[in-house]
Amino acid sequence: MNWYEHLYMGEKAKKNRYAILQGLREERWQPEVYVIMPPENGNNILEILPSAMLHAFPRQRQEGLVIGVAVTYWEALEVARGIVDDLYRKTGGFCLGDLIEGMAYGHTEQQSGPDSRKKRVVRGEVC
Repeated sequence: MNWYEHLYMGEKAKKNRYAILQGLREERWQPEVYVIMPPENGNNILEILPSAMLHAFPRQRQEGLVIGVAVTYWEALEVARGIVDDLYRKTGGFCLGDLIEGMAYGHTEQQSGPDSRKKRVVRGEVC
């Protein structure tokens, strides 16, 4: 699991930051903890998952990038809203790859066809 260098944290999550992050690293059961990640498919901007889902399918989530952490689902919604607000304010669009630019998570690939520019690919989504 990779961590976004400017990790977004909810207010309740900030109070127990060390314990929550250590629990996620050690794959401990934390029923009220939610993580915010880029989506598996290209139809969404973000994905909110209970922390237990990270450990249920570890091979699928091993290379995932955690962008935010929250203690309750409602707090996770607030953190996700903050991420989308920052995304739009900083990039003028909704391509998550532009916000996390410079991380190894997003990579560029050559597109074939008449418009053969390099485009960023984040988990299958072309931005």
